[in-house]
Amino acid sequence: MKNIVKIKRALISISDKSLLKSLLSVLSKYKIEIISSGKTYKKIKKFGFKSIEISNFTGSNEMLGGRVKTLHPKIHAGILNIRSNKSHRLDLIKNNFKEIDLIIVNFYPFENVIKKNNNFKSIIENIDIGGPTLIRAAAKNFVDVMVITNPKNYLHVINEINKYQGSTSLNFRKQMAINAFNEIANYDCIIANYFNDKFDVKFPNKKTFTGKLVENLRYGENPHQEAAIYSNENNSNIKQLHGKKLSFNNYNDIFSALMISKSLPKNLGTVIVKHANPCGFAVGDNLFEAYTKAVSCDPVSYFGGIVGFNHKVGAEVAKKLVKPFLECIVAPDFDSESLEIFKSKKNLRLIKIEDCFSLSKTMIKNV
Repeated sequence: MKNIVKIKRALISISDKSLLKSLLSVLSKYKIEIISSGKTYKKIKKFGFKSIEISNFTGSNEMLGGRVKTLHPKIHAGILNIRSNKSHRLDLIKNNFKEIDLIIVNFYPFENVIKKNNNFKSIIENIDIGGPTLIRAAAKNFVDVMVITNPKNYLHVINEINKYQGSTSLNFRKQMAINAFNEIANYDCIIANYFNDKFDVKFPNKKTFTGKLVENLRYGENPHQEAAIYSNENNSNIKQLHGKKLSFNNYNDIFSALMISKSLPKNLGTVIVKHANPCGFAVGDNLFEAYTKAVSCDPVSYFGGIVGFNHKVGAEVAKKLVKPFLECIVAPDFDSESLEIFKSKKNLRLIKIEDCFSLSKTMIKNV
């Protein structure tokens, strides 16, 4: 298995062009030929770099209003050929095809479109076909080809190419291929779930779940276990304002508290959770009364637990909350006076729940 591979030719088709100029500079430095399409081609030309337009490279014009651009044997044979395979090499020579060693592609922004747009026709047109196909082909052939899908990796790519003077290492290509397969799975999952929701399919014959890594946690439910938290949104919709880093058990308790507090009358409810079990919840004419009542449900078990509110926390309640040992305080907001009071407890975690936070309509149990 060959470790270092020279990049002779790259195909670039990206929506995020923020680091494109830097990418082009390093490719130009090592005389790497660039193939590109659409707006990427125009941007490359504007920056003053050379590029071959896809249609000129393949000898076929774009078809169907741009639906077919890169779906061509010259592109995919150039990516998928195994360099050490004599039969593959003969096929390329016979058809006058060239190897493509680097694929840098972003998907159409389907996820962003469905959040902002209800036009079904427009949504359908933002289902990317060529992008995932290119990426899947390159990731499959990672032994010989490098694939980049995420703009966050552009700087790593630049460093890699500089490090190996126009080549890439097998380990880096492997890591990028893993990223690519995960990106494809995530993209397809979002599309599948959109169609399920759109056409009210509650229990499809195959159900997929996806999420973006929010953070790796110090450990899982117990110290010998590993854990991470994922969100199916761009962020977890919770914001830590103060205190130690959240643990697996903290997150578990926080979401248990939110499930209950969301069901209580707005601006009046308090819930106390310990090890994912409610040990007190109540409503009152104000938060101070609701909190006092919740504590009275079990004045022993709430020690070391999490207190959740469904209204902004003020100084009166804060003064009471700093007396016992608590892990977290969860609320839609905290006023400035309460924040000052809480800061006297160095390790007490303060969690603000963003307005956009909502609980899933579907409950999933993992057994």
